[in-house]
Amino acid sequence: MHNPTCPDWAEALLNGFSQIFLQRHPLCGLLCLLAILVSAPALLGGALLGGVAGLLTAQRRGYPKAERQAGLYSYNGVLLGLLISQHFAWSALLPPLILACGGLSAMLTRQWLKHASQPDDLPAYTAPFVGLGWLLLGTVPHSALALGEPETLTVLSAPFSGLAQIMLLDQPLAGALIALGLWLANRRAAVWAVIGAGSGVLIALLLDETTAALLGLHSYNPALAALALSQARRQPWLPLLGILLAIFLTPGFAALHLPALSAPFILACWLVRAGARILRKPRMDSPFESP
Repeated sequence: MHNPTCPDWAEALLNGFSQIFLQRHPLCGLLCLLAILVSAPALLGGALLGGVAGLLTAQRRGYPKAERQAGLYSYNGVLLGLLISQHFAWSALLPPLILACGGLSAMLTRQWLKHASQPDDLPAYTAPFVGLGWLLLGTVPHSALALGEPETLTVLSAPFSGLAQIMLLDQPLAGALIALGLWLANRRAAVWAVIGAGSGVLIALLLDETTAALLGLHSYNPALAALALSQARRQPWLPLLGILLAIFLTPGFAALHLPALSAPFILACWLVRAGARILRKPRMDSPFESP
């Protein structure tokens, strides 16, 4: 719904930040932006540039306004801007690279939306971000998603670190701001996100991967899977299955010498949705549909 107090372009951009967490809620997006500002301000410019690149590309190419306003063409650009700003040293080539990747991600998203218009079709999620991220980072697994030191974190704050890692951040405060944004947008989604992140921490600790667990590196994919699949109401087995699949798929990407990014989340959700369709379960709501 249009917010008369917020310009169209600003609402679309903020919705792009919130769509990283499968929500359409400008205030949630604003808190996500604030999470970047307080935990990694050096990445904020890249995130904004990537989001604007996706939005302007969608506008110039005449993509449906409702989809632009929902932030569907911005969120992959935001993630790519964060990734590029984090992994590459500053140079004059960095802004054009972010602009190009943000614009390309919008075009890829548009093609996906055109060919996946039915409720049972597999959503794009963050596939453009993952695909372009793999091209940018190469085929060497990266542990640089964590910028801090594990001793500064506790087990209790680890799930919030996992929520922060969805945006390549590592501070529990950032995760707390994100959780607050989710709570304002959709309380059910917020609860499931914390359940997913906590499950990732618990299983990682049981597997004696303490450092990665405390940094949230095993939490962000199950949190995203829980967010996406919790939108199928009255079917709690769907997000629970997605959480488990995301956790156990993650080591496979290291074995393939690929940085996981959010690929385990995408694959887990596709498997669950495809399985539910095969079993003729009731149709799930679109993960990009507003609550």
